Amino acid sequence: MTTTVTSGTASRTEGVGPLLRAWREQRRVSQLELALRAGSSARHISFVETGRSRPSEEMLLRLAEHLDVPVRERNALLLAAGYAPHYPETPLDDPALEVVREGIERLISGFEPYPALVVDARYDVVAANRGVMMLFDGMPESLLTPPLNAVRLTLHPRGLAPRIRNLREWRGHLLEQMRRQIALHRSEPLRALYEEVAAFPVPDTAGSPEEPAEPVAYFALPMVVEHEGRTLSFVSSISTFNTPMDVTVAELAVETLLPADPATAKYLQSWLS
Repeated sequence: MTTTVTSGTASRTEGVGPLLRAWREQRRVSQLELALRAGSSARHISFVETGRSRPSEEMLLRLAEHLDVPVRERNALLLAAGYAPHYPETPLDDPALEVVREGIERLISGFEPYPALVVDARYDVVAANRGVMMLFDGMPESLLTPPLNAVRLTLHPRGLAPRIRNLREWRGHLLEQMRRQIALHRSEPLRALYEEVAAFPVPDTAGSPEEPAEPVAYFALPMVVEHEGRTLSFVSSISTFNTPMDVTVAELAVETLLPADPATAKYLQSWLS
């Protein structure tokens, strides 16, 4: 049985108790364990979940923190309890986030010649460096019309997918990553994107890449992709902001593609030099 956590208008209608219980059960935490973590009592948690008690704003935020509830959904819990949202959602192009924008631009530019990009909670690309655009070179204009979506561009049969030598493995990795995100955030737009890209056809030829001339001891699953007749190998690393206080910033992720072998590193350094 799957517990569905909702937000927005539905949250205000449903009330905070069922929402809190859904998050607790999804995290597989007992009422007693949550109470001990938050400095409360199992009886109080039970009363909140059944609607017999209304938690204070401070207590609700504390419970959400110990349940690792995403920032956007913490606002939904507060609204359901009759409180104002605690975390703002500032557009990324707002002057208030100028420091954030400049910081991520410097970060991904400094990562060149290796690919790096920044995506939001729906995997829409909000910034990308020249290394990423090199990989996307030659794709149809219809796929490159903003907003670019990193997962769609990667798995689309006219996107990067035909160039990925280990497509089945990499596709499985991306889809599993999306499933984990859906379980964490309960995002309907993300679920719709997952259903879209999971339905993309996989060529019969998609499989494991040929063995390199010299054995490579990979330390993580690589994405092996062809570029201008060369085979390049990358491993992915994803970073997020610590303790964000804004919904927009909380949902940003910086993905960097590290060369998985010396040949890839050498090629990128020569290509962008």
